[in-house]
Amino acid sequence: MTTIENGSGTRELKGKRALVTGGTRGIGAAVVRQLLDAGAEVLTTARSVAGEAPEGAGFVAADVRTRTGVEALALAAQERLGGVDILVHNAGGAGPFKGALAIPDEEWQNALDLNFLASVRLDALLAPGMRERGSGAVVHVSSAAVPTAAPPFLHYVAAKAALEAYSRGMAAELAPFGIRVNTVSPGRTATPGGERTREQWARLDQGPGQDTTTPPLGRDGRPDDIADAVLFLLSDRASWLTGSSLVVDGGEFPRG
Repeated sequence: MTTIENGSGTRELKGKRALVTGGTRGIGAAVVRQLLDAGAEVLTTARSVAGEAPEGAGFVAADVRTRTGVEALALAAQERLGGVDILVHNAGGAGPFKGALAIPDEEWQNALDLNFLASVRLDALLAPGMRERGSGAVVHVSSAAVPTAAPPFLHYVAAKAALEAYSRGMAAELAPFGIRVNTVSPGRTATPGGERTREQWARLDQGPGQDTTTPPLGRDGRPDDIADAVLFLLSDRASWLTGSSLVVDGGEFPRG
């Protein structure tokens, strides 16, 4: 697979093999493009081939909500890349409901499978190879909204809260093997999926926690704002960072 220059790459990840889930649009596509610019060989995935991966990246269709899909993706990474040095879990999301009690059981399970268990399962298959090589970097994409626990999205933020706790635990376990595990938590970002979710929420009679104001820095985030944070945590510039959560939200959700 041949990588190409996309514009302003520093090639700081030249020779690295990267897997990015949900990398055909929005934040995931921005992460893929920046990894390519940095010289990495990149494989990405989505549930279908409807979205095109950024030019220069490999693609495999897989549903990471299922164990079968995760296993197929891990096998593809091994066959096409020979393993991975970089793993970015970006696939995620959930639709809003009128309140927490209105969220059906299958939606709770779907949110857990997509936003939490997909990372757990894929890490379990790919992190052992990193451990054997004595190096690696993992970034889990969470959400800056986790502390708000808005009832219409409680299934989503609960799954992301579990992901953040899991990430800290994995960071502690894998640090002795030279593997860093960190989390990036985006705020409101201008992506097709985010816009669609906000439109759905607006149709639910402005449920509790609905906020249509602009973040304090004066604009919604751009996919590259989040990708910049992800690339920092993957790079040697963050070589002494693990178990951290980097909130990138324009000041939308202040944390004490």
